[in-house]
Amino acid sequence: MSIAISVHNLTKRYGDITAVDNISFEVKQGEIFGFLGPNGAGKTTTIRILTCIIKPDEGKATIMGHDIEKEPLQAKQIMGIVPEMSNAYIDLSAWNNLMLIGELYGVPKKQRAERAKRLLEKFGLYDRRNQLVRDFSKGMKQRLILCMALINEPTILFLDEPTSGLDVESAKIIREMIVELNNTGTTVFLTTHNMEEANKLCHRIAIINHGKIAAIDTPEKLRVKSSGLQSIEASFDYLVNMDDLAKIPCIKQVEKMGDKIKFYTSDTNEALNRIMDYARSHGLKIITLNTLAPSLEEVFLKLTQIKNGV
Repeated sequence: MSIAISVHNLTKRYGDITAVDNISFEVKQGEIFGFLGPNGAGKTTTIRILTCIIKPDEGKATIMGHDIEKEPLQAKQIMGIVPEMSNAYIDLSAWNNLMLIGELYGVPKKQRAERAKRLLEKFGLYDRRNQLVRDFSKGMKQRLILCMALINEPTILFLDEPTSGLDVESAKIIREMIVELNNTGTTVFLTTHNMEEANKLCHRIAIINHGKIAAIDTPEKLRVKSSGLQSIEASFDYLVNMDDLAKIPCIKQVEKMGDKIKFYTSDTNEALNRIMDYARSHGLKIITLNTLAPSLEEVFLKLTQIKNGV
């Protein structure tokens, strides 16, 4: 599989602060690549470098083989961008916003019109095409901005928190469109704080914290690698003493969740045997007993806490 984005030893400093600290990774052509991290981790700075808005202090990056410093124009021509802080021109109609952006990308007039009609229809905005954007809701504006990012039919789409703060319907439309675009071959570079969104959409995920890459892998493999986050969920026919449960060997943590109890362990087989032994010795009947893989949110929190020295 070809490489869409290649990053080697990328570094960016702002005074004494190192926003991006010697990071390296590759994004394969045709994948949805998630870029996750807490606020201030370096996500937006990385996107601003890759989209040729700012220059790195050190390192190198290429977009479909185009060096972002030596060939920024060629790199920009094949990408679509939805930045975190973005807006359409509110004194223009939705249609005129698309015509303007299409012209800036050098899309011929006839193609601009054809693509604009198709995009606005897909995002449910065609009936509002002649309305000024100032009257649009936040969700409508975000859908229009995505239309603007797609008017040049980009090979790579950069999305920085595209569903943040949106209503459920608008967020669902955008997620469905991301999958549809990817199915037709578009490479997507996505930052998000929504762990469930990343889990459902991304083929691979990189977690960044304090400017450094903490981990890169598929969501499932990240969960499997996170020892100590494996858990068992159980319920009993009578109330049990949580302090006693916490003393069971190989149980690292116990948490009550409604009528169920969650046991965290690094050895699920041993923990299952110990929990059943406890139930037998205390005359308890086990109602439910399930092993659970860690959620992506739990993996994220563990990795970022490790990097924070917690």
